[in-house]
Order: sequence, then C-alpha cells, then structure tokens
Amino acid sequence: MMFMVPAVNVADLKETTLLNMGIFALFVAITMIIVIKASKNNKTAADYYAAGRSFTGSQNGTAIAGDYLSAASFLGITGAIAINGYDGFMYSIGFLVAWLVALLLVAELLRNTGKFTMADVLSFRLKQRPVRIAAAISTLVVCFFYLLAQMAGAGTLISLLLGISDWGGQALVIIVVGALMIMYVLIGGMKGTTWVQIIKAVLLIAGAAVMTLWVLAIYGFNLSSLLGGAVEASGNQNLLNPGLQYGKTETSKIDFMSLALALVLGTAALPHVLMRFYTVPTAKEARKSVVWSIWLIGLFYLFTLVLGFGAAALVGADTIKSAPGGVNSAAPLLAFHLGGPLLLGFISAVAFATILAVVAGLTITAAASFAHDIYASVIAKGKADAATEVKVARRTVVVIGVLAIIGGIFANGQNVAFLVALAFAVAASANLPTIVYSLYWRKFTTQGAIWSMYGGLGSAIILIALSPVVSGAKTSMIPGANFAIFPLSNPGIVSIPLAFFLGWLGSVLDKNVEDITKQAEMEVRSLTGVGAEKATEH
Repeated sequence: MMFMVPAVNVADLKETTLLNMGIFALFVAITMIIVIKASKNNKTAADYYAAGRSFTGSQNGTAIAGDYLSAASFLGITGAIAINGYDGFMYSIGFLVAWLVALLLVAELLRNTGKFTMADVLSFRLKQRPVRIAAAISTLVVCFFYLLAQMAGAGTLISLLLGISDWGGQALVIIVVGALMIMYVLIGGMKGTTWVQIIKAVLLIAGAAVMTLWVLAIYGFNLSSLLGGAVEASGNQNLLNPGLQYGKTETSKIDFMSLALALVLGTAALPHVLMRFYTVPTAKEARKSVVWSIWLIGLFYLFTLVLGFGAAALVGADTIKSAPGGVNSAAPLLAFHLGGPLLLGFISAVAFATILAVVAGLTITAAASFAHDIYASVIAKGKADAATEVKVARRTVVVIGVLAIIGGIFANGQNVAFLVALAFAVAASANLPTIVYSLYWRKFTTQGAIWSMYGGLGSAIILIALSPVVSGAKTSMIPGANFAIFPLSNPGIVSIPLAFFLGWLGSVLDKNVEDITKQAEMEVRSLTGVGAEKATEH
C-alpha cells in the first residue's frame, strides 16, 4: 500500500508558540510544587544525596528509566534512525543491551559496598585520598559531557518550537534551562529530582506509545508498509541496510565497533545511573529496580524504531535536515504532522521535561561527588558534618550549572545522541575497569586504580580532542580547523582496553600491599550484603 508524504511546513510551528510555552509552564509549575514538597524532608546528607533510601525498586526503576531516557534517546536516536535507518537503530540496541552489563556485574554489588557515590565503592579497600580524587574528577568530566548533550538538546528543541535560528536566541534558551535545573536541584535534592524523573518517564513513554500507535495505524499496523514508505520517501534504497552511516570505509567500520563498545560498557559506569542504586533500602530492591528499568527502556527503544522510520516516511529527511535543530527535530516534526499543535506541544513539553530531569540528575551526582568525595573526605578529612557537606553540595550545583550553560551554548547544534556516546566512552574508559577490578579482583591496588582511571580518562579526552568530532569535518565542533590526527569519532575501542591494561599493569607493579582484611570485608559485603545496611544508615 502506497502513501503520499504530506509536506510539513516548519514555518507553521511558529504559530504554536503560545500553546507550547503554556504547556511548558504548566509542567514546570507542577513539578516545582512536587520538588518543594519533597524538599521538606531533606534534613541529612542521606536525604539530599540518596532521597533517604526511601524509594521502592519499581519507583527507582522508573526513575532510572527517566534518568537514562535522555534527550539523546528521544530526539537524537529518532533523528538518527530517520536519516540513517538501520545504522541509527544501533544506538537503541547498544543503549539497551548495556543494561544487562549493569544488572549482571554492578547493581547489587555496588549497592552493598557503597554509601552515596561511586568513589565509596572504589575507595572501600584502597587508599581513600588518591582514589576519591580520581573518581571525583572522572565523575565530574562524565557528567559534564552528558550535560553538554542535554543542553544542546534543549537549544534544539526550543529553537524549533519558537522558530529561533539565531545564536543569541538559542543561547538564551540554554540559559533558562540551566537556571531551572539549578532551582530543581537546590530545592529538591535527590528526592525531588527522583519524582521529576518518575513523572517524566511516565509522560515520555506514554507520549512515545501514542505516537507509535498513531504511525502504525496510518500504515495499517503493517511494519513492512511503514518501512517501505520510509524508503520511498527518502529515495534511498539502502535505508534498511547496514552501512549508510557506518561501513562505507574500513575506518567507519572500526568506528562502529568503537561506538558499540562504548555504549554497551558505558552504562554500567555512568555516575548518575550508579548513584540511583543508593536511593533504595536494600540490594534486592536495587536489583529489582534494574529489571524494572530494563523493561521500560526496552519498550521505549522499540518505539524509537517506529518513530524514526515514521519521521522518515511522513516528514521526510530533507525537511528534518533543514529544520532548526537538524537531525534532532525529527520527533517534534513527526508529532506536529500527526496531531498538529496540541500533540507537538505535549511531546515537546515531554522532551523538555526529559532534558530538565536528566540534567538535574547529572547535576546532583556531580555536586555529591565533589562535596562527599573531595570536600568531606579529602579537604575536611572526614571531619565535616552533614549540614556543611550539603551546603558545599548546593554551592557546587550553582558552579556546575553555570559551566553546563556555557558548554551547552558552544555544543548547540551537535547531534545529541552522538554527544552522549562520547560521554559513554569516557565513562567506560575511566570508571568501568576500576569498578570491575575493585569488585572482582583481589590483587587490585591503589596504583592500579589511579593508573586505570587517569589513563582511561586522559586517553579518551585526548583522542576525542584529536578526532573528527572536534575538527577536520563539516560537522565538527570547530569546522574551520583541522587537527584531527585520530581517525575515529569514538575513542572507546582504544581507551577502554588501555584502561583495563593500565589497571592490571599498575597493580602487578605496585610494591605496596593492600589491607587484606578490607579486601575480605568488601568481598563478603558485596556478595551477601552483610554490614551494608548498617554502613549506610549514617
């Protein structure tokens, strides 16, 4: 069955400005009320960092889905599938499969051995000061990369809705998003942020489900007809075949492998996702929350397949590329085509909520890492009281918010799915080897941890700086320059094995012997949970 592709006039979107802003304002008002109510119980560090460990596994699983299904998932992946077809869907596959690594290797053990942050686990049986500093630096860098993607997504979304194409207008939008983010985290802490993420996850999955069913209904619930319509509209017979984005050259094939490695291994090392395991009362609930989130995230990524090809078929690749925001505009344009201004307003508000919730989660993670790992454990040497620590965390929120705004302005226009893939690569390089070694290898030492974290972090950042992402290509962040001596766009295939190797080498060459009793305690606690509840009460 053949379908005509109606033209979507991007200029018509300007007429929906008041409606869109009204829906935005309503969402912000409702969530701000919830955040303020949640903040009334923020009395201790555990309340501010870990929501008093008061969430159930299903609630936390929904919040994890809300934290994980970012602007990259909704805007970036839908756009990537619409433009690159099969290759774009690889993002969805990678993001989903990654959760099996988190479930099998990390979730329960991490909850048993940590308190508030990833550094609690890494420093459990190693020397506190150097490991906490390295883990905090790594956390801050990963969160910053991820924040860049979300802020760029915000600029894309609002510029599309308001028809803003000039740099100054989009910068103003990013500043407003950053200010709202700071307010959410300052007022609500982890508890307020978690409720925003739960609300956003429900709205996002519901909105994506409505659009998915709508698109399928247009094509008689026949997926083959939808795919045929996408191919016909794009005029590209290879849309459904591998290799449209990756595979044309040997370099791009290796780049694809590097991307897949970063996506699959990065999730289990994302600080803002790992921190969510501490908001539940037991390790059993932590495991339950991961299973719950896998179902929700898997369902959503199936929706992205239909939404991406639906955008290709009903909106058209040329219209998507020419719209403000480019590739990232596929989902909003599809919503406008299907349901007009009302559906566009709702979907855009959901996407806006997605960005706010994720940046809030990232910001509180980064603030907790600095306040708990750097200030309380290193600067104050464990003598800071909870009130002072939380006060430092709140001040850090403001600093991180300002830096995110500045970085987001410069990253505006980049594909947000791609920016997030870089964050995953940095997380997988800097954090995952040390987490795995700490939990599973008795001979792992402080020197191994330091070499692994700094080596993985440094190599990933240097390779990104010297890659086509930053210079040497039309889509580079600095299009006029060319110092791209590293040919791959994602550094994972080099930096991740290097970090594992450095962790091993640093440990076998380390002449200092670690505390055997702490190693035994960590092994027992990670596998059984004995002693974990008592340790996390304070």
